[in-house]
Amino acid sequence: MQNCMQEIPSFNSYIEQSITKNWDLDALTDYQGITLQYKDVARKIEKLHILFENSGVQKGDKIALCGRNSAFWATAFLATLTYGAVAVPIQHEFHAEQIHNIVNHSEAKLLFVGDVVATIIKPDEMPALEGIVYLPDFSLFMARTEKLVYAREHLNELYGIKYPKYFRQEHVHYHQDKAEELALINYTSGTTGFSKGVMIPYRAMWGNLEICTRELSQYVKAGQNMLSILPMAHMYGMAFEFIFSFCQGCHLFFLTRLPSPAIIAQAFQDVKPHIIISVPLVIEKIIRKRVFPKIQNNAVRLLLNMPVVSKKIKEAICQQVVNAFGGNVQEVIVGGAALNQEVEQFMLQIGFPLTCGYGTTECAPLISYCNHKDFVATSVGVPVARMEVKILSSDPAHIHGEIVTRGTNVMLGYYKNEEATRQTIDEEGWYHTGDLGIMSPSGHIFIKGRIKNMLLGANGQNIYPEEIEDKLNSMTLVSESIIVQRDQKLVALIYPDYDEAHNLDFTSEEIHQIMQENLTLLNQQLPAYCNVKSFEVREEEFEKTPKKSIKRYLYK
Repeated sequence: MQNCMQEIPSFNSYIEQSITKNWDLDALTDYQGITLQYKDVARKIEKLHILFENSGVQKGDKIALCGRNSAFWATAFLATLTYGAVAVPIQHEFHAEQIHNIVNHSEAKLLFVGDVVATIIKPDEMPALEGIVYLPDFSLFMARTEKLVYAREHLNELYGIKYPKYFRQEHVHYHQDKAEELALINYTSGTTGFSKGVMIPYRAMWGNLEICTRELSQYVKAGQNMLSILPMAHMYGMAFEFIFSFCQGCHLFFLTRLPSPAIIAQAFQDVKPHIIISVPLVIEKIIRKRVFPKIQNNAVRLLLNMPVVSKKIKEAICQQVVNAFGGNVQEVIVGGAALNQEVEQFMLQIGFPLTCGYGTTECAPLISYCNHKDFVATSVGVPVARMEVKILSSDPAHIHGEIVTRGTNVMLGYYKNEEATRQTIDEEGWYHTGDLGIMSPSGHIFIKGRIKNMLLGANGQNIYPEEIEDKLNSMTLVSESIIVQRDQKLVALIYPDYDEAHNLDFTSEEIHQIMQENLTLLNQQLPAYCNVKSFEVREEEFEKTPKKSIKRYLYK
């Protein structure tokens, strides 16, 4: 491991190179809002560096950021890393108390906040903070030191003194980071007692960027458009959509509003991205709402099953799906949760360039991925470069075991929590993911569920609720579901597709009747010990995490 560490270049040098090389290109756009070119980003980074320096921020100090994705969020994040400070991205969906917890636990000196977050936080609850900077215009929202007030009030003057003539490419020089140095702390949740601050070193940031560059630069070139759908405060969105795009010289569009499937579908048409990085929910809704209704008639089904005709039909349908994603897409990468099998099979059947990856915050995030040409249905790819993966099982190809991994992308540990670190990273450096899976002889990983979600049947059988839910979610009028255990019996909690039910004028009695029929069909496909005994229809969607997976613990 030590030898490989010496080969790792400075991560910040990639940001530096991209800025100087792509100086006059468009860099960051708030969808239907402002655009910053690479040179604008460089100037704003420089001004923030002057602000940090003159307000007493030292290298290694923590700077927290909490707000919706935006060009200014991205700029503040880049400024933090390139200064040599440690970034603490906080998910903007967190409640005020959770934000206060993270700011205090991380010992952040400064906090950048978006317009909505600014209205809910209480500065008094974060006594160690020296200042709060308002993201939409970098004004001071709160300051506790005279140095900070002076630096902000005289920022343009200080900038003018440092660069009396102009600020150009040759002035761009950033902090030269070391492989094991701490780059950021990413909190897995905001609740005291549950939240763990994942310490991501620069080598992990570099490892992920290097994999993205190697695998994806064939699809996307400098100057081309990318769309940012996922929260940048989450490692998946940060590494793939933001950092890779920026270092590649792309033009990245941020969906600054809460992105509903309708807004995302429209943005695909406007931005026309070449690759799409997404969670399953977005892909599934677009396929179910915009593609299935057009093709799920008997004539098309008949033609799809006729060998001579089907190739042409599949190509035509595939082109429709490509058009639904903007028309330019060359690969769609799904991660964060499993893609519904019905949707996945359909996309593979028509030859759509789909692939799935797998990762965790603790690996910043990548553990496995493969190109869509090598993708195997229901898998999550193969271990990525510089990461070893094994399954803790007597027969890893057939018997489920915990997935463990070690290598360049693995975190340093949990911030100020040695006990949790020891429970997660063993003495040989293997990170224990808590996920169950198998690995085929070709190296493809298949995830079977979370260890903590696994249920025990009456006779000690292992029941994986995710596998049952996947089948149920493909059934008539089911929008989403979770399987829980009550008195040793399995119960399905179902949120129906009320839009569709409304279009078809179904009453609530008819919805219940359809769900009863679904349950009968479901149980015919399952072993007896997995049979679901009853169901409950929900009026409201399940509560979700920022990466759109259901918060199961609320429904147990």
